[in-house]
Amino acid sequence: MANVQLEFQASAGEADPQSRPLLVLGQLHNLHRLPWAQLRGKLQPRVTEEIWQAALSTLNPNPTDSCPLYLNYATVAALPSRVSRHNSPSAAQFITRLVRNCLPGGVNRCIVMVCERSEVFASACALARAFPLFTHRSSASRRTEKKTVTVEFFLVGQNNGPIEVATLKCLASATEGVRLAARIVDTPCNEMNTDNFLEEIKKVGKDLGITPTIIRDEELKERGFGGIYGVGKAALHPPALAVLSHTPDGATQTIAWVGKGIVYDTGGLSIKGKTTMPGMKRDCGGAAAILGAFKATVKQGFKDNLHAVFCLAENAVGPRATRPDDIHVLYSGKTVEINNTDAEGRLVLADGVAYACKDLGADIILDMATLTGAQGIATGKYHAAVLTNNEEWEKACVKAGRNCGDLVHPLVYCPELHFSEFTSAVADMKNSVADRDNTPSSCAGLFIASHIGFDWPGVWVHIDIAAPVHAGERATGYGVALLLSLFGGASEDPLLNMVSPLGCNGDSPTEDMERDSKRRRLV
Repeated sequence: MANVQLEFQASAGEADPQSRPLLVLGQLHNLHRLPWAQLRGKLQPRVTEEIWQAALSTLNPNPTDSCPLYLNYATVAALPSRVSRHNSPSAAQFITRLVRNCLPGGVNRCIVMVCERSEVFASACALARAFPLFTHRSSASRRTEKKTVTVEFFLVGQNNGPIEVATLKCLASATEGVRLAARIVDTPCNEMNTDNFLEEIKKVGKDLGITPTIIRDEELKERGFGGIYGVGKAALHPPALAVLSHTPDGATQTIAWVGKGIVYDTGGLSIKGKTTMPGMKRDCGGAAAILGAFKATVKQGFKDNLHAVFCLAENAVGPRATRPDDIHVLYSGKTVEINNTDAEGRLVLADGVAYACKDLGADIILDMATLTGAQGIATGKYHAAVLTNNEEWEKACVKAGRNCGDLVHPLVYCPELHFSEFTSAVADMKNSVADRDNTPSSCAGLFIASHIGFDWPGVWVHIDIAAPVHAGERATGYGVALLLSLFGGASEDPLLNMVSPLGCNGDSPTEDMERDSKRRRLV
């Protein structure tokens, strides 16, 4: 599927399914609301209305189900009829699975997605995850034809008019960002090293007319970035801090997204084992998601200052590697005694958030990272973990996750009880906890927060995406949709406004203008 072009159209047109295979997808009660007149031109002469109705009558989703309509050229698939309160109403994870399993093969294919307008954004991002871009299979290199999947949405329920052109453009930008992030995460470190990650950043900057700020190698040491430098100094390709900045006129606040970009994590001298090291190419998932989201956000128009900060390093083993017992001075000015070189992500992010606070003057700092294996135990494979100093933002993250399909669940925020895990006799703190049974995912986030200060008056949000960054051996592009939704209130795009935690919800234009500044602060 690496050479698949994904196209969103208001109408996919008519075609014999034998020449353009078709998948019809939606919740069963929504599929029953799909008029035959809407489908006829996509299924005839192979499928009659009687066959269509018979197929619907056989579907019994538990939680999903599918039925072939004509050989392997046309299929109808049903999503779960109901979801729990901690899931997305769009059932996004099931959309990805059904597309992978049920979409017929072919060079030119079509998907008809039947859903409510509020579920369009999450459904489109879920569809994109089914078509990863990266592959090095030799058979793929021999195929020259480009494959196209055309997606048409049929809307049911309230506000079920046709899809607008602006919405289609937003879906294209968002899904491009999801697939970009997944491609970077899927690419192994012998290709996606820090040099090549910087090229990806420069390419996005060029597309948006932005020149990145880059601090590399010995300059990091000279300027006090002891975390990033200490983690990456042993690698062949030097570490870097890179920043893309969007500073429009009329901005009312400054937002910084800080991404962990560990292009490979051996664990350093506290080295990982042979079963836990494979897959560590994914340790740059936070930075990849922020890059994809930044590109889509700026393309769709963003009203406020937005900085994407990328903390790039390879945690390698070598003569120059950081040793346990070493003490580093981080950009915050605080000293850290290293007791675990495999707890490196928090070190680079500590420098990143301190830079966002001190140099960028951010009002809101969000860091995103594949930070702890314990996250998957705490909140599972599908829900990222959120830790924040602001209860309203915690609720906003959960709501944004349900709106966009990138699910989120809170961690305990209690620094007065947990930060003592990092107590050091010779430095301001250690970098790894004393008791690994004491909410280690929360503690890891608190380490990052300590470098801007627990009394910092701004909003700090930490998103740990260690488990949802991948499904099996493939990256998901997790985080792109979440950031677009969470900060959608500051976007100029109506669809992103709708899926934000403070969506438009039918407000009049006058009310929108009167409450614009509040909405742009999201919560």
